[in-house]
Amino acid sequence: MPRGGAPLVTGVSPKEGPPGTRITIRGENLGKDPKDLNGLLICGVDCLLTAEWKSSSKIIARSGPGKGKGDVTVITKSGGVGSCTVGFKGYHVQIGPLQESAIWIDESQTVNVRRLHTQLPMFSKDDDDPLGISDEGIQITIQDTEASNEIKTYEDSAKYKEEELLELFPEGSGNLSLENFSAAWYLLENHHSTSFDDLRAGLAFMKRRASHRSEGPITFVKSNLSSTLDCLESLDAMYQQFCIDDLKGDAVNSYAVLLMQAKSCADGLFQEVLGRKDKADSTRNALSVLQRFKFLFYLPLNIDRNIKRGDYSLVINDYVRARSLFANTQVQVFKKVYNDVEGRINAFRTMLQTKLLELPTPLEEQKKLIRYLISLGCEGDPAWQCLVNQQKWLVGLLTKCKDSHIQEEANSLAEGDTNIVKSPVALTQGRGRDTNASAKTSSEQAGWKSGTPQKIVFVEELTNLMLDNIPDFWKLGQAYFSGSLFINTKETSDKHYKVDTSKHSQFKQMVTDLISLFSNLVRAAFLPESLENIAKEMRDSFGKWPCPCSDIPGGWLPSSVRYIRFCVNSLSFLDLPGDSPLILQDLALDIRTNCMFTLLKQAIADVKQLHLKETWTVDTDDESGGTTQLPALFENIVNEAIQHLHEVVVQNKAGEPEIFAQRTIQKDATALCTQLLQAFSPCLHKLAFDPPEVTSKKNKGGKRVISPEDSSAPPPDEGVPPFDKRLIIILSNCNHTMVRVIPRLVENLNKHGYVEMEKALRNDNEENSNISRIRKADLKEGYKVAKDTYEDLDDSLFEAYVEEKSNPIVGAIEQNVYKGGFQWKTCKKPTGVRNYIKDMIMKIIEVHAEVFAVSPVFVTRVTQKVIEAVSEELTRLIQCVTEHGPYSPIQARLELLALQETVNMYLTPHASSCYKDALDDLPVLKPEHKKLQEELLNKFKSQMKFQLMCFYGDNILRSSSEA
Repeated sequence: MPRGGAPLVTGVSPKEGPPGTRITIRGENLGKDPKDLNGLLICGVDCLLTAEWKSSSKIIARSGPGKGKGDVTVITKSGGVGSCTVGFKGYHVQIGPLQESAIWIDESQTVNVRRLHTQLPMFSKDDDDPLGISDEGIQITIQDTEASNEIKTYEDSAKYKEEELLELFPEGSGNLSLENFSAAWYLLENHHSTSFDDLRAGLAFMKRRASHRSEGPITFVKSNLSSTLDCLESLDAMYQQFCIDDLKGDAVNSYAVLLMQAKSCADGLFQEVLGRKDKADSTRNALSVLQRFKFLFYLPLNIDRNIKRGDYSLVINDYVRARSLFANTQVQVFKKVYNDVEGRINAFRTMLQTKLLELPTPLEEQKKLIRYLISLGCEGDPAWQCLVNQQKWLVGLLTKCKDSHIQEEANSLAEGDTNIVKSPVALTQGRGRDTNASAKTSSEQAGWKSGTPQKIVFVEELTNLMLDNIPDFWKLGQAYFSGSLFINTKETSDKHYKVDTSKHSQFKQMVTDLISLFSNLVRAAFLPESLENIAKEMRDSFGKWPCPCSDIPGGWLPSSVRYIRFCVNSLSFLDLPGDSPLILQDLALDIRTNCMFTLLKQAIADVKQLHLKETWTVDTDDESGGTTQLPALFENIVNEAIQHLHEVVVQNKAGEPEIFAQRTIQKDATALCTQLLQAFSPCLHKLAFDPPEVTSKKNKGGKRVISPEDSSAPPPDEGVPPFDKRLIIILSNCNHTMVRVIPRLVENLNKHGYVEMEKALRNDNEENSNISRIRKADLKEGYKVAKDTYEDLDDSLFEAYVEEKSNPIVGAIEQNVYKGGFQWKTCKKPTGVRNYIKDMIMKIIEVHAEVFAVSPVFVTRVTQKVIEAVSEELTRLIQCVTEHGPYSPIQARLELLALQETVNMYLTPHASSCYKDALDDLPVLKPEHKKLQEELLNKFKSQMKFQLMCFYGDNILRSSSEA
C-alpha cells in the first residue's frame, strides 16, 4: 500500500490559551482514519490521548502543560511526521481554589501552609496594598464625566498586559502567595506609575510593619515602660502608708499593757530562747562536720555502687585517698567508718584475686586486675601467681584436648565409623585453615569435622589453643619482667613490689615446657616413632591413639602440615626463649617430611592400581600414536602430588629450614620419586599379560551392574580385547609414557626443586657443592633407572607382539608350500604366483593395518620383524630342497621375487640377506625361462596392484613424515 502525503497543519483555533484549551486543528493529510493517527504534539507535548479525529483535514484536541509558543505537529502511520505553518502559544494562569479547571493544579503554590500554623498576617492578592499606598494612575484633576472616561482609557492603555509580563518574567508571578513571586512583576502590574518617593515611603512602611510583627509583646512593654514604672511606684507607696497607720493605732491603745507583760515574762522567755539557740548551734555544727567529711561517710556506699558498675579504678582512687586521710585518725566516728571501708576493700581485693585466676581472660584485662591488686596492697606477687596459674591451666587445656579426641576416635572405632571420606585432598584444599581469614562458625566446623579423621581435628584445635593463649602468656611475662605492670607510686616503689629477676629463668622454663608438650602431643599423634627415646611412662602420657598413623589417608596430611606451619611461623615472631624455636622448627620439618613421604607413597600406590581403571578406549589424536586414558591418569597423579607437595611441604617460608638440606631426606625423596616414575611399568605389564577380569554383571533388564568392590574401576564398554590387541595398545601406551610423559614429569620435578635445588643452598662452600652434586647424581641415576624400566617393558611387549603375529604366518608357510602334494622335482611349468604367497601378503597387510590403526609409529618396526621371520622361513625351505625339476627354479624365483618386491620398502639388511641366500641356492635360469619369469612377475604386480598400494602408500606417508 503506497504511503500518503505528509500531514500539514495550516490553521489552529484559538492560537493561544492555558493548559486544557480546546483547539481545532485544520490542514491536509491529517490521517485516513482514527487508527492512522499516531501522534499529536502541541508545543512539544504529546496530546494524542485528548485528540478526536474528525476527518483528514480536521482534528479537535486539548492543549497540554506546554509553555510558550510552539508548533502543532501531526504524526500518522501513512504520512509520517508532518509539518506546520502556524503555531500555538501556551501560558499558565493563576487559578483560585474554588475555580473549575480542566487540568491538575498544584495547590501547594496557591495555599500557604503557614496559615495553618501561625496567626501572623500574610500578604495576598486580596489584602491591602503592602506598601501602604495606592496606584492613582496619572494624577489628573477630573472636571467632568467625559474627562474621567478619557483618563480611565489612558490608564488602561498604560498598564502592562499579562502576556507581556509573562514574556518578561517567564518563571515569575505577581501573586504574593506563590513561591515564584516576582517583586518586579508586582510593581509593574500595580505601581507602574507610582513615583520614586512614594515607593521609598512604602518601603519604610513595610520595614516598620515587619519590625512590629517580630517584636510582639516585648516591644509593647518597652514602648510603655514609663507608665509601667509609675504604676508600680504608686502601689508600693500605698502599701507602706497603710502599714504605718496600722502600727500607730496599736501603740497608742496598748502601750501600758505591753510594758507590764514584757516585764513579767522577760526572764522566762530569755532562758528558753538561749536553750533553743544552743541546741540549734550544736545541730548546725554536727551538720557542718557531716558536710565537711561527707566523702568518708558516703565512701562505703560509693564503693558498693562503683564495684557493681565495674568502675574499679574509681574505687581504688577513693580508697587511696581515704587511707591517706583517715588511716591514723583517733576520732571514733571516723575509725568506725574507716574500718567499714577496710572490710569492703578486703572483700573487693578477694574478688579481684578470684577473677584474676579465672581463665580464659583477655590479656589487657589481666594487666588491669594485676595493677588493681598492686594498688590495693595485695599480699604476695599477684602477677607471678597469675603466670603460674595460667601455665598450669594451659597444660591442662592441651591435655584435655588430647584426651577428648582420643576418646572420640575410640568411640568411632567402636561404632565402626572411621570418619574418613573418599576425597580428603579436595576437602582439605577447600576447607583447610585459612590463615588470612576469620575463624569458621561452629555450624561450618561441625559439618566439616563430621567427615574428618580425629587426628586432623585434634591438630587443628591444638594449634588454635596455642595461637590463642601462648602469645598472651608470653606477653604477660614480658610485661611482668619489664616492670610495665607496676605503677610508679609510693606504694609500688616499696621493695615488696619490685620485680623478682630470679624468676626469669623459671618463666623461660615454663614456656619451654609448654612448647615441648605441644610438640610431643603432635608427635604422639602423627610421628610416634620419633618418641621412642623417651621413657615409656612419659611417652604414654602424651597419648596412645587407637588408630595407627598409617590409617590416615595421605590427602589429609597437608591439612595438618598447614596448621603446624602456620602455628610455628606465628609463634616464631614472639622471640621465644631457650630451645623453644628449635623444638618448633624440628616439629615442622618432621611433619613436612612425613607428609612428603606419605603422599609420594600414596601416589605410588594409586599408580599401581591404575590397571583397574583401564577402559581400552584408544584415543588416536596424539601424533605419537593412539593411547588409552592411563598415561594421562598417571601423569595427572604425579603432577598433582608434586604440585600439592610444593605448595604445602617443599616451598619454604621465612625462617624455615630447607627440607632437602639433610642428606637422608634427599636420598629417600629421590628413591620415592624414582619408584613413582617406575610404578606405571608394572601396571602396563599386568594389563598386557594378566588383565583383571570384568566383575560386572547384568540385571534382569539387561543392564550392566557393577559390584561394590569394583565401583571405583569402571568396566570397559566392550570387555577386555584379545591378547594381540592388548599388546599393541599397551605397547603404544608404554612408548608414549617413555617418550613424552616421563620427560615432562622429570622436567616438572626439576621445576619444583626435586633435582636442581642449588638455589635453596645459599652457601657456595665445598660441602654444599658436594651435596648439590650428590643430589643431582642421585636423581639422574633415578631417572636413568626409570627410563631403563620402560625400555625393558617396551622390548618385552614388542617381542611378544611380533611373536604373536608372526608365528601364525610362519607356521603356515611350509604347509601351504607343499599343499596338494606339490613337489619341486615334479613341478609343472609355472602359470603364476601360487596362493600361499598371496595369503602371506594379506596376513602381513592385516598386521600392518592393525598396528597402523593403533600407533602408526610402530608400523615399520613391527612389519620389518614379521618380514624377517617370513624371509628366514622361506630361505630355510628353499635351502632344504634336495632336487629341482626343470621348472621348479622358475617357480621358486618367481615367488621369492614377488614377495621381495612387494615388501621391498620394509626389507632390513637381514631380510635382504636371507632372500639373496635363497636365490643363490637356486639353479641359474635359461634366457627363455627368464622371460617367462618376467611375464609372470608383471602379471602378479598387475593382479595385486591394490594390495601393493598398502605398502607403497605407507612408504610415501612415512617418507613425507620423515622429510
